[in-house]
Amino acid sequence: MALLRNVLIFTFSVSFVTFVAFFGRLPIFRKTPIGWIHLILFVRIPSLFAKFDSYFTNGRIASTFSRLGNYLINEKHPLVIIFFLGLVSISAALFLPATWPLLPLHHKLLIPLLLPLPYLFTYLSAKKNSKTYITPANHSEQMRLYPYDRVLFYPEVTCKTCNLLKPARSKHCRICKTCVARMDHHCIWVNNCLGRGNYRWFLALLLSTGILLAYAAFLAYSVIHPRAERYYAQHERWYRYKNQNRLDGWARWGDTKWHYLTTYASIYIDVGGVRASGVGLLALLTWPLPLGLLGYHIYLIWAGMTTNENAKWADWRDDMADGCVFLGHSKKVERIQAGEALERGVYGKKEEEKEDPAEPRTSWPLESRHVLIRTLNGQPPTRLPERIRCVADEDSFERVWNIGAVENVYDLGFWDNLMEALR
Repeated sequence: MALLRNVLIFTFSVSFVTFVAFFGRLPIFRKTPIGWIHLILFVRIPSLFAKFDSYFTNGRIASTFSRLGNYLINEKHPLVIIFFLGLVSISAALFLPATWPLLPLHHKLLIPLLLPLPYLFTYLSAKKNSKTYITPANHSEQMRLYPYDRVLFYPEVTCKTCNLLKPARSKHCRICKTCVARMDHHCIWVNNCLGRGNYRWFLALLLSTGILLAYAAFLAYSVIHPRAERYYAQHERWYRYKNQNRLDGWARWGDTKWHYLTTYASIYIDVGGVRASGVGLLALLTWPLPLGLLGYHIYLIWAGMTTNENAKWADWRDDMADGCVFLGHSKKVERIQAGEALERGVYGKKEEEKEDPAEPRTSWPLESRHVLIRTLNGQPPTRLPERIRCVADEDSFERVWNIGAVENVYDLGFWDNLMEALR
């Protein structure tokens, strides 16, 4: 029973801390217990430790850990990939020899198909992709993919590191040291940025890893359960006597089912051993992690956002709650709707518009109709910046309190969003 308790505590603790470490900073967990725990574990406690270290050792320990943390978080390295794929490999090496003789034929045929998928999709997510990184060679093509919405992205913004105009929906990654097209986030699990060229492989990695873990938990149960049932039937009288003695003083608290549950769990570990039951338990407790993250990204696809854009929308939402955000209407779209930009010449042909190199035409089917602006004093804007004055009138701005009132030009509907993400 002590072994069972220790295994459960260790596995659950590792799974929970891993979840908080990697997902606690997501905007969806702001002002939630997950976000608060992440703040305490990875901000407050390290800050408190740094103060004690500064007092007792003049900061030597903190400096060492700071350099290590900076390397792990802010530099490209394969350590996390090695840990992830090594954990999958070790688990498979422990689990399969112990359960292979007991598996039916159809499972023996299915395992070789599922097991290589995380390796394949990790490689495809981690390798360099010409559609992901923005370079001088493909910059012109990247500029024509998405329009500037003037809510999250504005034209004529130059990346100071790459010395290139930043295309809409792009972001410079300080770890990869380059601008990324349709930037989602930098993922340390694949040691690469996730953008337009490899986002689909990341989704496939989450799906295949979640399915593999759930399948491993099912295999462990299907192999161990019949043996555990036979073992319990052979020793049922002894277990009933043991549980009855243990429950005499606790039955009034309703712990009968709990004790029988722990009894069965203990039998599963005794019968299956650490190799089968231990790996099965680890898979049972961790399979929701990749599928939960996949669900989050499906929500982003449904909303027409990336992780980077979700954080930007969250900032707007917080500012709207403070009453310092104003919404204006784009003059450019109004002209298009009025037909001014599509007037025909004397020969019945559309007049050619002069193309702005900083904002070239795109193939995107929507144009942004809204412009957002923050004011420091919470009053309507009086002197608009040049990049906003050229597309919106001052008298068109009105205070907005709800993010739902702002159009997301990158949201084409779930199905089109999904096709665009997988393209």
